[in-house]
Amino acid sequence: MSVRATDRILVNGKLITIGAAIADQFSDGDRIVASTDGQLMLIPKTEIDIVGQVVELSRRAFSLLQSASDDQISTFFRLFADRLADDVLMAEVMVANENDVEQAKQRGRSTTRLGLTPSMRKDMIDALGLWQDMVAVQDHVAHIEHSGWSVEARQCALGLVGFVFEGRPNVLADATGVIRSRNTCVFRIGSDAYNTAEALMRVAVHPALIEAGLPEHCVMLLPSITHASAWALFSNDGIALAVARGSGASVALLGNIAQQHGIPVSLHGTGGAWAVISQFDDLAGLENIILNSLDRKVCNTLNTIVILEKVACEVISALFKGIGKSGLRNGVRPIVHISSNVEQQLVHLGIDLADVSSGVVVEITDELDLSKEWEWETTPEVTLVITENIASAVELFNMHSPQFVLSVLSVQQDEHEHAWSTSNAPFFGNGMTRWVDGQYALNKPELGLSNWQLGRALGRGGILSGDSVYTIRYRMTQIDTTVKR
Repeated sequence: MSVRATDRILVNGKLITIGAAIADQFSDGDRIVASTDGQLMLIPKTEIDIVGQVVELSRRAFSLLQSASDDQISTFFRLFADRLADDVLMAEVMVANENDVEQAKQRGRSTTRLGLTPSMRKDMIDALGLWQDMVAVQDHVAHIEHSGWSVEARQCALGLVGFVFEGRPNVLADATGVIRSRNTCVFRIGSDAYNTAEALMRVAVHPALIEAGLPEHCVMLLPSITHASAWALFSNDGIALAVARGSGASVALLGNIAQQHGIPVSLHGTGGAWAVISQFDDLAGLENIILNSLDRKVCNTLNTIVILEKVACEVISALFKGIGKSGLRNGVRPIVHISSNVEQQLVHLGIDLADVSSGVVVEITDELDLSKEWEWETTPEVTLVITENIASAVELFNMHSPQFVLSVLSVQQDEHEHAWSTSNAPFFGNGMTRWVDGQYALNKPELGLSNWQLGRALGRGGILSGDSVYTIRYRMTQIDTTVKR
């Protein structure tokens, strides 16, 4: 089969012309996939074949895993954790990780969460300990009794989970959590962390699976770092659930591909938390909340602050002190972004920025994109907005945020209730934003955090964990053979 640059394919009801670049590269067995906005991508046959082989092995492992005991699964998590804690065994992994970090630096890539530090290893070990000790997932959901027969609803494993993760070593331990509910997984990790992941599989994961008596292919690393391999994985109909974590644009694209191929998705991309500040009598506490929401840049880091006009004069100083303290850890001056309109509002309220912004850089622009997520390494960045009341603050959140984390800092309970009932936020609180984390909040290692940009999640919360990957099956028992409809 061949394609020509004049050929067109149907995407979301529109005919898209295949460009010369794709047409010239296309060979027999290749596949063309598209995003919902009409972007075309070529998947070479070599990547399709690699993914197909790995998926087939994982699906066979899924069948075998259903007969494994809970004790075997617990043993796997214990053995995996023991190997991570063994400095002698981990020496090979640490060398691979040091090489990954160095290569990433040479490419100008961020290494903030790439290094396999002692704290990261401890977090991975702790997460595996939680899975080890977790009570097996209860399979009995409901029992409906009829005359002469009955129906049971039972929670069962979903199948093969396909992961595409950013370049972070710890996500490998996260992914194995699906084994607790008897799912298998195939994951493709970002190129920055590939060598570390491959070493972890060889040194810790596979030996632990084999020693625990579980199928070796329960957990598989896709042996490819190309973008096309991720597209091939998320267009393979052997996947029961597609999970993507990373930058907003790449996660959205992967989600498009999976959904077009009928694969359910769990997307974890764009982040950035919002806080609304109203009357808050404990100004020292306000400083702490702001400070502890800006400790480092992750998806639940405070990104946008909305101050209600009525309290601006009372809280502005404490707010800037909290922001300023967040930079002291790294010896930097944090950045606060405001629009020229906000600057005028502050002047109208009699607030002199020079008086309150000591240690903070204030950047003023004519137009400020409230949907922008600030991606910082060591210098915290936030957006500051002033609005009239809680209703207008929630309206700004619903319109411009990723519909993710909302914190309302107020002593007025009616403001909390209004924001809770009218905001489209899966995560809502009255303090720091960094509580949004599966392991921290629920004592469950998380596979990712979902925002609601693409709609509310059906039948589950925004924290995806290993024990929340399941389906419901129905089992009928008939005792009266004369029963008929």
